[in-house]
Amino acid sequence: MRYIPNTSEDIRLMLDAAGVREFKDLLKEIPEGLLLKEPLNLPPALSEMELMAELKEMAAFDADASKYACFLGGGAYDHFIPSAVRFIMSRSEFATSYTPYQAEASQGTLQAAFEYQSMICELTGMGAANASMYDGASAMAEAALMAQRLTKRQEVAVSRAVHPNYRQTLKTYLRGVKTPVVEIPYDAISGATDTQALVQDIGPSTAAVIIQYPNFFGCIEDLKTAAQAAHEMGALLVAVVDPIALGILKSPGELGADIVVGEGQGLGKSMSFGGPYLGIFACREDFIRQMPGRIVGETKDRRGRRGYVLTLQAREQHIKRERATSNICTNEALVALIAAVYLSVMGGRGLRDVASLCLQKSHYALDELKKKGIKPAFSAPFFKEFAVAVKDVKSLNKKLLNGNIIGGLDLGDCYPELQGKMLIAVTEKRTREEIDRFVSPF
Repeated sequence: MRYIPNTSEDIRLMLDAAGVREFKDLLKEIPEGLLLKEPLNLPPALSEMELMAELKEMAAFDADASKYACFLGGGAYDHFIPSAVRFIMSRSEFATSYTPYQAEASQGTLQAAFEYQSMICELTGMGAANASMYDGASAMAEAALMAQRLTKRQEVAVSRAVHPNYRQTLKTYLRGVKTPVVEIPYDAISGATDTQALVQDIGPSTAAVIIQYPNFFGCIEDLKTAAQAAHEMGALLVAVVDPIALGILKSPGELGADIVVGEGQGLGKSMSFGGPYLGIFACREDFIRQMPGRIVGETKDRRGRRGYVLTLQAREQHIKRERATSNICTNEALVALIAAVYLSVMGGRGLRDVASLCLQKSHYALDELKKKGIKPAFSAPFFKEFAVAVKDVKSLNKKLLNGNIIGGLDLGDCYPELQGKMLIAVTEKRTREEIDRFVSPF
């Protein structure tokens, strides 16, 4: 709310109804040591007009991607969003809808979710997809839990080349069920997962092997080899994908993945300071009953007309808690709609063009950096992100920011052994002039 609507009289009536004299009487069950002894250190109150003026002044200091050329990736990307996407997702029928509890009455919402699921299946090469998860990190953690249920095993192996935040989320989820997590090292030269270590680190107790495709460093992983190694041990392969990359790369389904998850932000959603985002979740069709979240299906009514229903909804709001596959209690329906509209507007050819432009422009950027004597940090083929070695990432980023450019990610913040390495993302939005300006201060 833009204001607090409770008047002094409203507050008095509420306190009387609660049977107390003052607000602090409501806090008597809280231990004294946890209560504030003095007011919060906040500036004096402002009128709404003064507050909005101050917030606008503060916001002017932000490096806004609409005004700056953004080369920062690491999980959130500055992709082009067609105007049709914003128009459709802003319609009140979609923008105001929440999880429908009488779902079949919401045929438009269900159809949008069904179309989203269908396109995710095509993109990933999998047999089934759900109506979305919170984000890529929670989708990956849920995939690990699903693999445990399917294999009746406990251990989960994850590559260190998987997004650091995703790995932390995985450990948080699995700590609750006391499950061991084994981290597979990446090869220091190629930047891809060390396949020899992968084979050595997985065994009869491994439920899932998790590989990112392309990985956090932008390197394209050998999913086929990873899938074969996992399957030989009776484990499942979980692929964490960038859906834009699937416009030109072979689908994980073709390469042997059993479960495919990922972050759908690049499919028409702005970066939005980190959320809300979209968790993609797809799997082999025979695994469908262990998939978390909701699954929308197509059917016919008594008159033979096409209709949509919630085919499976194995979450704790709908069935007994101990039988639920997940405690996820809602979904990112609006963001899934955005992805469905984006994929529909772009089509297969458009998505392929976007992926091709990312590939070409990122390689042009690296070629120009090489002319400056800058060396790539890794040798593996990459899609739209790559790492380079520089003397001082932070000072270089400050210099770039002064030229209205948002620089790359300092990998030393996530990987201590990669101090002096910058991760650079180049999407289809970056022009030749922007890339040349970016390269100039190196």
